[in-house]
Amino acid sequence: MRITYRIFSFAICALVALQAASHAWASAGLGLYIAEGGVVDASAQEGPPPFPEVMGFMIHGMNGMFVIPTLAILLFIFSFFVKAPRAVAFAGGVLALVALQVTLGLFGHGIPILGFLHGVNALLLFTTALLAGLNVSKRRVEAAAAAATTAESVPAGASA
Repeated sequence: MRITYRIFSFAICALVALQAASHAWASAGLGLYIAEGGVVDASAQEGPPPFPEVMGFMIHGMNGMFVIPTLAILLFIFSFFVKAPRAVAFAGGVLALVALQVTLGLFGHGIPILGFLHGVNALLLFTTALLAGLNVSKRRVEAAAAAATTAESVPAGASA
């Protein structure tokens, strides 16, 4: 179960990186489209996409609304079966940051400053997911178990 937890944690990291890359790709394409005389208004949503990089916005939206939240929920469920310290806390942190990220992304279209916070939260989410995966590495779990065993074997008031 620990391996599954690590895979899901690191997959969330990879998908957050994909989020940044897809949005940057789409933004660059939008900038080029406008620089070449293209106009973006409500009519741009009708018919075929006005520039090919618009696919980046689609990837960003689908990945952020469906894929990452699903993985975060599964990670949280798996965390209850992982025998590692703070696994539930890290997975809960990832899930909370994903919920905040989706909220910021949805409301960021109407309140632009939330777009800034959306980017900052993405860095926090990446870091928390990375730490979650690293936290359950075999060495860390064995070290925590050894420390607990040592602490139990030392009588109260004595130094190790």
